[in-house]
Amino acid sequence: MPLPSKESLTFLQEMLSTPSPSGFEAKLQNLIRKHYEAYADEVHRDVHGNQWFVINPKGAIRVMLCGHVDEIGLMVKYIDDQGFIWVTKIGGPDPLQHWGQRVHIHTKKGPVFGVIGRKPIHNTLPEDRTKGAKLEDLYIDIGAKDKAEAQKMVRSGDPATMVYGFERMPNDLAIARAMDDRIGAFVCLEALKKVHAHASKKKAAPLDCAFFAVCSVQEEVGLRGAQTSAFAIEPHVGIAVDVGFATDYPSENKKMIGDFKLGGGPILHRGANINLPLADIMESTADAHKIPFQLSGDGGIMGTDAGAMQVSRRGCAAALVSIPNRYMHSPIEMVNLQDVENSAELLAQTAMGLKAGQTFIPEAVF
Repeated sequence: MPLPSKESLTFLQEMLSTPSPSGFEAKLQNLIRKHYEAYADEVHRDVHGNQWFVINPKGAIRVMLCGHVDEIGLMVKYIDDQGFIWVTKIGGPDPLQHWGQRVHIHTKKGPVFGVIGRKPIHNTLPEDRTKGAKLEDLYIDIGAKDKAEAQKMVRSGDPATMVYGFERMPNDLAIARAMDDRIGAFVCLEALKKVHAHASKKKAAPLDCAFFAVCSVQEEVGLRGAQTSAFAIEPHVGIAVDVGFATDYPSENKKMIGDFKLGGGPILHRGANINLPLADIMESTADAHKIPFQLSGDGGIMGTDAGAMQVSRRGCAAALVSIPNRYMHSPIEMVNLQDVENSAELLAQTAMGLKAGQTFIPEAVF
């Protein structure tokens, strides 16, 4: 089964090792531009920090792929007299995942190392030992002797992220902090490379689509980047690429979530958030190119960039491709690299197969 190229995996590791909490995405966006601008006819950055790469900008059908590059995190809120750092949240971190973790507080002078502490179980009342953590319980110890010393090192508003990088595992698995949704942005960029390779071939059929690969920002705090970038691009087709809940491990409820496994292929969706003609095109494209996929029924609007793109301006044909992910919003999010490559191939083939004059107006299906 296919995997991303060695060069691409090297860059993916660099992406996943670069901190990018919501509102602080510029460093990663600069890195992405340096690596992928050669594959685009145009590159744009907006005031929010969204960045998009364009091939064939005058194509008849504007196709927008969107993966967000921001991640959840913490932020310095208060420094007490002893020099301990109390925090607020960026996005939706799980406090239970944070006790005992190593963190970097990102400052203008560089990262400041710290640990999230708590008193040992020996000194915890028996009735409190099984209680979950709350955000207000979390503090960061940076080793400062007092408030004055801590204030020389960090200040209110500095973001913090867990100290975890990219690791390969058997069976084409990989783990990292912030697979949500660095891996979705990576898929959009790899699809860009595939479309560029097709468009560069002398005998290849010309593209009918204008192809936009968008690295959006601030998804974790309300889909904000997708909203503004979709308004600017005004796509006919908008496909979000995000992570989805894998359920192939103990304790997940398949009856509520569905049956999704790592290595089973990208998850495609059906429901109110998904344009039915576009969903049919993506499924038939997968079948034609022998790309495995898994199918999810979703009755409402999913909390992804697809929801924002669907209702931007007068609306677009929206869809969602989800990369199966174990342990979401933890420091050890896990994906299968075959799913990653298959997702990029599916998106590229879908975009290249669209023809001028194609309609996405839904028709009755029952």
